[in-house]
Amino acid sequence: MTDTAAHNETETAPPKDQQFPVKWYRSTFYNMTVLGLCNFAAPGIWGAMNSLGAGGAASPHLVNTANALTFCLMVVSCYFSSALVHYIGIKGALIFGTIGYAPYAAGLYTNNRFGTEWLMLFGAALCGISAGVFWMAEAAIAIAYPEPWNRGKALGYWLTYRLSGQILGGAINLGLNADRDEAGKVSYTVFLIFIALQATGPLVGLLLNSPSKVERKDGKKVSLAILQNPWWEIKETTRLFFSKNFLLLLLFIGQAVFAEAVFFTYLALWFTVRSRALGSFLSGIVAVTAGNILGNWLDRTRFSLKLRARSSFWTIVTLQGAWWIWATVLVTRFHHTRPTYDWSSPGFGSAFAVFVFLTLGFQLNYLFLYGISPATATPVRFA
Repeated sequence: MTDTAAHNETETAPPKDQQFPVKWYRSTFYNMTVLGLCNFAAPGIWGAMNSLGAGGAASPHLVNTANALTFCLMVVSCYFSSALVHYIGIKGALIFGTIGYAPYAAGLYTNNRFGTEWLMLFGAALCGISAGVFWMAEAAIAIAYPEPWNRGKALGYWLTYRLSGQILGGAINLGLNADRDEAGKVSYTVFLIFIALQATGPLVGLLLNSPSKVERKDGKKVSLAILQNPWWEIKETTRLFFSKNFLLLLLFIGQAVFAEAVFFTYLALWFTVRSRALGSFLSGIVAVTAGNILGNWLDRTRFSLKLRARSSFWTIVTLQGAWWIWATVLVTRFHHTRPTYDWSSPGFGSAFAVFVFLTLGFQLNYLFLYGISPATATPVRFA
């Protein structure tokens, strides 16, 4: 499909008198709100804990081990997630995906307060098993539920909730640790709040409409059922890994998500407790703002799809390159000087800003990848 065809057939909203009436509790806005609240309760609060730097611990080493376990298991559970959807549906998969987050928060709490390590690792394993299913389910819902002309704004709105968890967590932690101008671990009290919030995730997921009940303003039905044999789905997933469109995106996906393995450790190693709390809070606000700007730009149909897609791509990769060079220079220097930055320290602004920008870049990359994923799954091209 050409850029012009995609613009005329799928992107432009019809006049309001030609749009189908919808019930508010069946609308795409309602469902994106529920999806966003699930995102807030599960990965949003997970992001809040990690944005404290090392999950709020004094040292990043054990938390990095737990995160490595989580992400390895996410790959496995996501690979088999379509088979799970065959049996319990996309709504059931979303609810299943929220279950494993609270045990990981409990592990961080017991490690922070009592020095217990096994529960953190066990919680990380449960989180990885459920999170892989969660990311698959919410991605499918976020792409399939909204009308085409609302997709960019819907993605920005939905992902705002994930960062809202980080903002809230940063605000809570900042309030509890505002006087702590030294390195170390954060107050364990903050994890009790996080556990309670993450435990609400499955309950919020129950409010989501099943695909057949969603009402869109373009009158089209949403279909996210897996009707084929589960093993057929797994074989198709394997085939997709070797498709040209996916392979062309692989390096871009890699550079986008690699940042998450770096900037939280960066914050834990070189900043005081209250500076880490400030980083969690402020970077979330900046990333939310930038993400919604990008989402609205991707929906601006007065400009060609090619212009929107390519300008977004080149802006993101140019900024990413600049931020990574900046971070590399700083960290090379830090390995010699061994600083612990507080917000009253000389040089704090330069060292702190790169963390904020890397968090912003992660959000832009993430939203852009969701925005172009329908094009990579179908023969749409930006030319």
